[in-house]
Amino acid sequence: MNKSLMLILIIASAVSLIIVAGCTSASAPATCPAVPPTLTGSPAWPTVSINATPVKYAEVNGITLGYREFGYGEPILLVPGFGATMDSQWNETFLSILASKYHVYTYDHRGMGFSSDNNATPTISLYAEDAAGLMKALGYDSMHVYGVSMGSSVSQQLVIDHPDRVKKLVLDSVTYSIRIPETTLLYTIINSSATDPTQNDGVREEAEANLAWNGSWDKLSRIDNDVMLVVGTDDVLTPEPVAVRIAGQINGSWLVRFKGLPHVGSHYAPVEYGENALHFIGMDESPLSK
Repeated sequence: MNKSLMLILIIASAVSLIIVAGCTSASAPATCPAVPPTLTGSPAWPTVSINATPVKYAEVNGITLGYREFGYGEPILLVPGFGATMDSQWNETFLSILASKYHVYTYDHRGMGFSSDNNATPTISLYAEDAAGLMKALGYDSMHVYGVSMGSSVSQQLVIDHPDRVKKLVLDSVTYSIRIPETTLLYTIINSSATDPTQNDGVREEAEANLAWNGSWDKLSRIDNDVMLVVGTDDVLTPEPVAVRIAGQINGSWLVRFKGLPHVGSHYAPVEYGENALHFIGMDESPLSK
């Protein structure tokens, strides 16, 4: 029996914003803004430190992936976005909230940060295989997955190719393709990055993978996992209507819209985004009859 679509509107706390053609890290194109400083953690959860947490390494698909881990409990894999590393992508307050109840793993895509690379052709499917391989290397059959921006594309491919690897899935700042009219600005940034000599090899390879991706639209209706989509209503890179469209394709999915927030809103409202993720992942969605 089909599950009904649940649309949830969350009004985020007032925050100061600059509406920009944003990205996610200092290594991304020059159009990206600086990431706001991390907010002070609430006494309700212990604050984690990215820099004080050692980098570990796992051998996956002929490369070495660098990763960090925080907290205890069921595992969550955080999949970073375009041009980002595990050091630049995630807000420490956001990480602290997730790590208060879960075992959180962050990592760098191949060719980025602490991860090595090889001569394989960069594709979104390859990044998804890396994520699946990392789970196995860490000793897990499956994990909850939180993907942001390009990481949400990788996460879609992961759940399509390996549905049994994914428990609950959060797709933050998401699109099913970078070649649709709504994502023209995103396409322009990624297309220019692919041949920008000032970008490192990892960023250019990520750009090439995005440009080669055929998207996920025709496969979205096959997804049977529990999925939540998160979008800021002022996101100019992966705009709100795109997330609404995806939610209509994934049976039983949640859609959470944060009013007035831009792309990757967890940098601006980490408490709201973190607590929202905890609520979704921790909720028992089994039918009442069970």
